[in-house]
Amino acid sequence: MITRSLAALALVWLALAPGQALAQSEPATALTGVLKSARDSGFVTIGYRESSIPFSYLSAGKEPVGYSIEICRALVEAIGREVDRDLGLKFVPVTSETRIEAVVAGKIDLECGSTTSNIERQKVVSFSPTMFVSGTKLMVKVNSPVRSYRDLKDKTVVVTAGTTNEKAMRDLSEKFKLDIKLLVAPEHGQSFAEIVSGKAEAFALDDVLLYGLIAQNKAKNAFTVLGDFLSYDPYGIMFRKGDAPLAKVVAEAFHQLAEDGDLDRLYKRWFLQRLPGGDSIDLPMSPQLNTIFRSLALKPE
Repeated sequence: MITRSLAALALVWLALAPGQALAQSEPATALTGVLKSARDSGFVTIGYRESSIPFSYLSAGKEPVGYSIEICRALVEAIGREVDRDLGLKFVPVTSETRIEAVVAGKIDLECGSTTSNIERQKVVSFSPTMFVSGTKLMVKVNSPVRSYRDLKDKTVVVTAGTTNEKAMRDLSEKFKLDIKLLVAPEHGQSFAEIVSGKAEAFALDDVLLYGLIAQNKAKNAFTVLGDFLSYDPYGIMFRKGDAPLAKVVAEAFHQLAEDGDLDRLYKRWFLQRLPGGDSIDLPMSPQLNTIFRSLALKPE
């Protein structure tokens, strides 16, 4: 009787053993999306901008640097902890026009630039919590007769292709019957060159990016930024829509960065101190962004 019982138990054990071994060798939850590709490949692909100063741009040594790049480095570290592996970064340049398609097509995992999170874009991509708040303003030469958008009738304004600023100026021109002539350049650096050359009388871009270009080009005595906000633009790190595990890691990482004071320190580093090879933007944190950071630091319910 005992022998037969032991034999039966042995058969049961042999039947269950393979399944038990498999369960022990696999993680409790299988990785998907960017987390899986990061664990399998050992790196995360970062989309960067070449002249979105001070968020994401090339240093004198042709290395991607900036406020957004620093945040993305922290996000990659968080992803590494989640997948239990040290991860490298692979950098891929994107422009205002190509950045969304690059995310959707899987060419990059995180877009680390100066991208506005709005309802239209949220239909096709996902965004991190807000890391900056900006808006469209106009940059003109200091001796320009243009002192407001009201002075733009029949004048040429340069914008960067694929930006919310381009749409803001088209809407403004139509609403106030200004007949603005839009000159569209592929990247912020080229747009800046157009106003320097005199081909455009104003440059419409998010105010912080205008201040960044002025600082980087040591042009504080040549250009000024006019006071009227023409749009509202909250920035976020962009990634593929539907990747819930990645979204969770990003949200938790932002909470930790805010709670530890790292977001405040990064802001001071890139907006109040001297830029690599340039002057300081000297842009104090807005009360709105300060409130956002304080809210991010709160413990999730």
